[in-house]
Amino acid sequence: MAARYEYKVEEIREGMLGGKMSGDKLEKVLNDQARDGWQLKAITAVEVKGRVGPGGVEGVLVTFERPVA
Repeated sequence: MAARYEYKVEEIREGMLGGKMSGDKLEKVLNDQARDGWQLKAITAVEVKGRVGPGGVEGVLVTFERPVA
């Protein structure tokens, strides 16, 4: 029988108006999710809708997976 997985996607950007992504922030997200059994599957650079004004800001989508018990 094939293994079954579930997935979770986190949207990450540095601030409300964008800005440079810090490695520390990404590292914290990865470690927090790993504690709950999630494993990194992919990181995708995207334009994320901004919270202030029109247009988007640069960010990343971080996809995690873990086996379903």
